[in-house]
Amino acid sequence: MSNHKNVNALTAGGVLISLGIVFGDIGTSPLYTLNAIFKIILGVHGGVVASPGAITPDVVLGVLSCIIWTLTLQTTIKYVIITLRADNKGEGGIFSLFSLVRKKAKWLVIPAIVGGCALLADGIITPSITVTSAIEGLTNKFDVPVIPIVLSILTVLFIIQQFGTNLVGKLFGPVMFIWFAVLGLLGLMFIVKDLSILKALNPYYAVHLLVTNHNAFYILGGVFLCTTGAEALYSDLGHCGRNNIRISWVFVKLTLILNYLGQGVWILQNSNSFVPGAKMNPFFQIIPEQYQIAMVILATMAAIIASQALISGSFTLISEAVRLNLWPKIKIIYPTVSKGQLYVPSINWMLWIGCCGIVLLFRESERMDAAYGLSITIAMLMTTILVSFYLRSRRFPKYSILIFFLTYIIIEGTFLVSNLTKFVHGGWVTVLIGSLLFTIMWSWFVARKIKNRFVKYVEIEDYYEIISELSNDETVPKYSSQLVYLTSANFKTEIESKIIYSIIQKEPKRADVYWLVHVDVMDEPYTLDYKVEFLIPGKLIRIDFKLGFRIEQRVNLLYRKVVEELVKNGEVDITSQYTSLNKHKIAGDFRFVLLEKHLSKFTKLSFYERTIMDYYFILKKLSLSEERSFGLDSSYVDVEKVPLIFVTPDDIELNRLPV
Repeated sequence: MSNHKNVNALTAGGVLISLGIVFGDIGTSPLYTLNAIFKIILGVHGGVVASPGAITPDVVLGVLSCIIWTLTLQTTIKYVIITLRADNKGEGGIFSLFSLVRKKAKWLVIPAIVGGCALLADGIITPSITVTSAIEGLTNKFDVPVIPIVLSILTVLFIIQQFGTNLVGKLFGPVMFIWFAVLGLLGLMFIVKDLSILKALNPYYAVHLLVTNHNAFYILGGVFLCTTGAEALYSDLGHCGRNNIRISWVFVKLTLILNYLGQGVWILQNSNSFVPGAKMNPFFQIIPEQYQIAMVILATMAAIIASQALISGSFTLISEAVRLNLWPKIKIIYPTVSKGQLYVPSINWMLWIGCCGIVLLFRESERMDAAYGLSITIAMLMTTILVSFYLRSRRFPKYSILIFFLTYIIIEGTFLVSNLTKFVHGGWVTVLIGSLLFTIMWSWFVARKIKNRFVKYVEIEDYYEIISELSNDETVPKYSSQLVYLTSANFKTEIESKIIYSIIQKEPKRADVYWLVHVDVMDEPYTLDYKVEFLIPGKLIRIDFKLGFRIEQRVNLLYRKVVEELVKNGEVDITSQYTSLNKHKIAGDFRFVLLEKHLSKFTKLSFYERTIMDYYFILKKLSLSEERSFGLDSSYVDVEKVPLIFVTPDDIELNRLPV
């Protein structure tokens, strides 16, 4: 809790870190937003303008007003003021939010999964469009091969992930401070040339544009690009703290608006010759010629920082999904000692392949914006649903919750529909990626529900006597001194029938002490508690671990730590009972037994459930084994295969024929 308070403390360092970690995505949106919008307004196809003269002062003011009020309603009010309240012991993000509300309604897992998949899809699109937009700035003065440079930068970016980003991370804050300061300064230089551009602060111009312009619906799809990084504000709550994010947003929003207004002045001044594209991007047009190269370098650094934030966020998202049983168990590495910093190799290279594929498919940033925005709109809608339930759980007035829900369902629903118009022009890529990710999360979640349905529990007290007798029966060869089973039973009075079958019937396993270990994933992120119960003193002991959804489930280390404490307190004796070893006080051996379920061909499931389970077992083969995912040493782990559903003789009807 102290760490939580420290993170939330408002400090100059915290504000600077927030600039580097939180605002990379939304901070690079001026690179492409107005370019995309005016491409729609002018009807540009293949560099040819279909609607010359479409740029008027009212249109420019209307577009800028839409951007300003989208940043206000969507980013400031929804995320900075309201959503940041959903603080899960200092952590944010869609799965942290889901953990806060999942007990309110079982179906909330659907918006959580959909939102998570959409954010992962966004992690593929964002690095592609931001880095490409930055490098395209070179085409103003040089004829450079944009695609090879972009692919090289992306490759290096993904390669360095395995080494951790501590050193680079320290540069993020100062670089982004310079970036935002330059954005504001460049905008201000043009605003003073035409102060009438400040009329865009009036929402009247936004409403007027949406009511009168026949392209209004399509324009909204471009306007949404200005707020695509808003979800990161909440995702990075645990790294920066609510107060630091809120204060730094004041500075960020001011510089963004100044830059958009400055670009607007340039567009008005060049309305007759402006052809949106890589060679006439208003962002780079407002930069003095002598600073073009320096600005491309700074823009590239800002794009890399924005990409890094999305990549790190994807790693955190997947690690949380694994703990919440929404994703297959995969290898997760902690390259540094910094809190929350991790590296997920499989996700890293999946994102790299996706980013390179996007760049090679679309080749230009102005074509990528068709695929951009759709996924993040879906994620924002899912967040709106979950936040509404969070506000309800905190007993906010029902009318205020209803106002919040309806307002943002209408706003984001409108953005979603407008972005759907991009589907055939590239939005299908986002939908395809998100759908593939959804099949993985949904199948893994549903398969666990199906498995749990067929788990049979028995009263463990009924077996106390036979377990004690088996432990003392010297006619049975000793299997291990300390025998450990992982149990899914939530109550100490129950145990899976398959564990009893393994101990007593399959191969009688005599041990000095039997251990039952249960891991319960808590809704809080960093809980690290345990409880020990002596079911049969000296013979059968149960350990319940209560771990936060961000804690790595290293059962081997956690179990050893607990046993060491029990031995130190004199609560348990793990000395070997073999005479030759006992007199030297040598500890007995430990052995874990894992029960691995498989799907028997005799299992009776519906077609849907059978399909889900078949997909689940394919994913399971591709994921980490149980012993590796729990951090167990395979040299003292036995894996027993058991059918998901036992078929008993009672299930078979035979007719005996007379002789």
